[in-house]
Formats: sequence, structure tokens, C-alpha cells
Amino acid sequence: MTLIQDVPARQAATHKPTTLVDLFETGLDAPICLTWELTYACNLSCVHCLSSSGRRDPRELSTEECKAVIDELQRMQVFYVNIGGGEPTVRSDFWELVDYATAHQVGVKFSTNGVKITPQVAQRLAASDYVDVQISLDGATAEVNDHVRGPGSFDTAMRAMQNMADAGFTGFKISVVCTRQNIPQLDEFKAIADRYKAQLRLTRLRPSGRGADVWDELHPTADQQRELYDWLVAHGEDVLTGDSFFHLSAYGGALPGLNMCGAGRVVCLIDPVGDVYACPFAIADEFLAGNVRSPGGFTEVWRHSELFTELRSPQTGGACASCAFYDSCRGGCMAAKFFTGLPLDGPDPECVRGLGAEALDNRTAAAPRSGVDHSHRTSPPRPRSGPVPVTISRRRVEQPPVSACAENPLAGFSPDTPGSGGCGCSN
Repeated sequence: MTLIQDVPARQAATHKPTTLVDLFETGLDAPICLTWELTYACNLSCVHCLSSSGRRDPRELSTEECKAVIDELQRMQVFYVNIGGGEPTVRSDFWELVDYATAHQVGVKFSTNGVKITPQVAQRLAASDYVDVQISLDGATAEVNDHVRGPGSFDTAMRAMQNMADAGFTGFKISVVCTRQNIPQLDEFKAIADRYKAQLRLTRLRPSGRGADVWDELHPTADQQRELYDWLVAHGEDVLTGDSFFHLSAYGGALPGLNMCGAGRVVCLIDPVGDVYACPFAIADEFLAGNVRSPGGFTEVWRHSELFTELRSPQTGGACASCAFYDSCRGGCMAAKFFTGLPLDGPDPECVRGLGAEALDNRTAAAPRSGVDHSHRTSPPRPRSGPVPVTISRRRVEQPPVSACAENPLAGFSPDTPGSGGCGCSN
């Protein structure tokens, strides 16, 4: 795997990137990992669902089309895919696709609400070396969780965890979207993870999909943001974040992880109908790069789409460039800014210096909404907004492999270590 770079040979010979951010800002010729939503079908209707899932889209990629994508990912040496939805396990070919991916050296991590994690399924998962599981839980109690995820969802998730533990599957992930209601439960979440010999993973609430409707109600307060940062610092490597909270780095030292927006550079999203978006949290036409059904498939989209080329060009930092903390927070989350109606070169809506709150107060237009909605309830089509202005050049350097099964895709990475493709690890 290499960096996509187009700089003069003499300059390339004298310039050596010194940080992972330097290495990855101009993009890789293949994503380190990607999120793949196999279906919009879901038995739940979580109020913050970023893809507004519920009903299956009849245009879903077929089994053979999905296998063709997996073949591409193998050729590109993509180390693993984060499979989600919707609820991916409700696809009738889900296990067939998981087996096909692992047989083709593409590791799989899938997110589930636990509805299909029976004792038998848990035994099957425990016997696999290339599959990891992430169970969603947004409250350490039924009262908090079910308010967001729906009645009975807490019991379903806990039953799935018990089945995993009984099967001897240790180290599975418990994925929590941090909200105003569950920030006070951080220690309780950690206790649940410890009880089942699992690993806690905290992610950020984004105002995407149905999350746009509840963001004002659910997103953590400024005081809770600081509480969360301090808690993450205290728990270090014991708690994963998926690089969700790099906007909090302005409080002090950077949190573990890449601490940059990897959209279109090292990560992307494939949705159930094959559309490729720059970011799993930015499902909107403005961030649509192409479709895997087009000539050249996913490879062509990733390496040559106009949007991804633009995202990989040098960024100025915009209004945030003069801030003393810009090198720490990198201006925050692109999706969070877009779906709250803030400019992409402006502050994050949850900027720890309060600049995002000021920008929200000074908005003159309504926030854009995603045009994708597969909710169980019917709703009128949402209006689409105009193109997003982003300023974005490319280079080429050898990129070593990472573990297909590590939560941190950069585990073991060293800018000075050559290498290529494949994964030989187990969970």
C-alpha cells in the first residue's frame, strides 16, 4: 500500500514525512479499512441512526456483486472492512459474505445490535481468527439505552454479550455513541466491558441521518466534553475511540489514534447500493464519490474520483488556521460541521474553545440534510443542498501493512518500516 503522491522526484527524495498525519493527508492508494453498510434493513429504529436505516433498499448489491467488491479489496490489499447497516446480520447471505471475505484475506469486523447473536452463532464466531464483533449499547441501563435504541434493545445486547462470553470469545467490542444521557455512565460501561472480558469503544454522536433530528437534545454539553476528555486520558489504551474525538485534543495532549479526518484519505464508506462516500458519517450527495457498479469499480472511485482527489490536496485550515490549537484538533469533524450548517473550513460545532457554539448562533441558513432515508416511518424527501466548497495534490511513498484484526489500523506502523499487503494475525 502506498501514498498517492505527485511531487517532483528531487523534492520527494529530500522530503520525508515525520508524522502519520503528514503521511496520510495526501491519501493512500487503498484505504486502510473501510466501512461497508450491507443493508439498510434493521429491526430497530435508533433515533440517532446516521444512515436513517429501517427498510431494505431493493437496489442492494447482490451476493455476487458483493463478492466482486471483496475481490477488489483483496487485490488492493485492504486489511479489513467494518461491516454495518442497518443490521447486517439480517441479510440472508451475511455469513456467506463474511466467510468469502476471510477466505480472501480481508478481515471482517461487523457491528450488530445483537439480535442474531445466538449461542450457536457465538460459538461460530469464537472459532474464527479473522472476524471481530462490535455490539452496540448506548446506555449502561435499559432506561438510558432504550430511550435511544428502542424498547428491549438493552436486553438484546446484554444477551448477545453473555452468549459471546459463554462461547469464550474475549475481546469483542462494546460500541457506545456518547450522548448527554450516558456520559455519566462511563464507569458503568467500563464495568460491563470488564465483566464480559470485552473492550469498550466510545464514538462520537454526529448530526447525520436521524441524528440531525436529536443532536440538540443528545450531544454532550461543554462540561461533559471536558469530562469525557479527562476520562479518556485516564483510561488510555484500555478504551478505543476510532479517532472520534480528535476535536477534544485542544484540551491538552492528543488522544491515542490518528487525530485527523481520514475521509477520502485512509477511510471511506460503501453503502448498500454501492455508492461510495468520503466519510461513513457524511451520507449526502455532496460527499458522494461514485459507485462500485461503475466501470473500474471501487478501485477507480478510490484512486481517481474528483472528490477524493480534492480532499487529498493541501488544506489551508480556513478560519481555524490561526488558532493555537489547530495542529491538535485539525479543525474537527467534517460531517459534524456539514450537518450543523457550518462551513467545512470553520470550527467544529463542539469546538472546546466555544468557537463552534458562536458559529452556530451566527448561522444564516438551515443546516443541510441527507437525502437518504430508509426509516420505518414514512417521511417526505429531504431537500438537498448545493456542492460543498473544499480545497484539495498527490504523492507516492511505500506504505507498510497493518493488522487486519487490530482495532487501531495503525498498530505496529512505523514510517521507516517497509512492507506490503496481507494480514496474518488473529483476534
